[in-house]
Amino acid sequence: MNHYYNLRRFLIVATLVLTAFSVSHSQTAPSSADRENAKTMLSTVKSDLQKYYYDPNFGGMNLDERFKVAEEKINQATSLAQLLGVVGQVLLDLNDSHTFFLPPGRTYKTDYGWQMKVIGDHCYVVAVKPKSDAEVKGLEQGDEIVSIDGLKPTRDNEWKLLYLYYEIRPRPGMRLAVIKPNGEQRQIDVAAKIQEGKKVVDLSVYGQGYDTGDLIREAEKEAHLNRQRKEELGDAVVWKMPAFDQDPVQVREMVENLKKHKSLILDLRGNGGGYEQTLLTLIGNVFDHDVKLGQLKRRKEQKEIIAKSRGNEAFAGKIIVLIDSQSASAAELFARVVQLEKRGTVIGDRSAGAVMRSRVYSHQIGIDRFIPYAASITDADIIMSDGQSLERVGVVPDELKLPTASDLAKKCDPVLAYALSLVGVDITPEKAGTLFPLEWKN
Repeated sequence: MNHYYNLRRFLIVATLVLTAFSVSHSQTAPSSADRENAKTMLSTVKSDLQKYYYDPNFGGMNLDERFKVAEEKINQATSLAQLLGVVGQVLLDLNDSHTFFLPPGRTYKTDYGWQMKVIGDHCYVVAVKPKSDAEVKGLEQGDEIVSIDGLKPTRDNEWKLLYLYYEIRPRPGMRLAVIKPNGEQRQIDVAAKIQEGKKVVDLSVYGQGYDTGDLIREAEKEAHLNRQRKEELGDAVVWKMPAFDQDPVQVREMVENLKKHKSLILDLRGNGGGYEQTLLTLIGNVFDHDVKLGQLKRRKEQKEIIAKSRGNEAFAGKIIVLIDSQSASAAELFARVVQLEKRGTVIGDRSAGAVMRSRVYSHQIGIDRFIPYAASITDADIIMSDGQSLERVGVVPDELKLPTASDLAKKCDPVLAYALSLVGVDITPEKAGTLFPLEWKN
């Protein structure tokens, strides 16, 4: 299956798939067997890169030299987290949004109780979980994040920070430097909520006796939180699309239900991407002609990607697309196609610039006692019909509309309210902010 996924979606999938086979506390001192397992992972990841990475020059990286340095670091590592961090860092050094290491899962879950987003050139708190330590300590929506443990979050490193704190080295807490909407500067130490599971003292794991019901329930929770949602407002409909994860039949059914409306506002804010086929199906259902998505550039070949139109069966109404800094991959490609084909208006913030196509290669060490891990490897770049790639560039909206710190603090959505005003729907930013409320897993 081909994906235009960014890191956020992969983390969700990886957590669900690998939960049953987990690593213990990350600060446990590694054994000699742990080091050998880490070296095996490192070697396998290198092999995946050599076989599948779209750029035969690896962005100028000397693979042999870089992996030799990594192996030396494995010999010097003092914790399990450092072992996994060494393997992960090698792929991060490629600075490729879709190439990264997916380590074994853990026996514990880390929840920091808040979410952030880069808006314009600044990073803000956009959600705080009720009753979390973050809320108790006074962290609030609209707070600007100056630094996290001394690191300044930016557009370029936001996804890497998520990867570090949630996947490679979860921590018991973090120190935040924030600026309140009123200009007050504060330092807040936030403790994470750690939910313990089965403990294992090395990188070996146990698959026997695991309650698959837990895994199913976890998957159901994720499916609910990432479900497609819509709001009908007069002649307009707002489609909140969190991911390109529907099959073609579901996409067609969704579009059929939209046809009674004159206008569609497709909200792709926070949409990290998804399946290539979902993207092509959606394009074919809102354009009355076949559309060239772009030229797929692989290591040894180039191939045109065409979205086949449903012709007169496609949605013919007005389209407005909303994007932000967390709109990535398929979400960006769709927004850019709308611009290039002059099919509608794109409103919001510049998108993530993370559009490479990738595949996940799964591996395991051992048989009865085994360690699952994987690598996401970029197998292609896509050159849009204007001859440009969106990687590290993103989509610049037709109209730049950004919520302020005050808007975030009041839970207003001025971007959606503005988009609705363009299709004749009069709604306040306060009301717009209630249409799709944030939902927490627990």
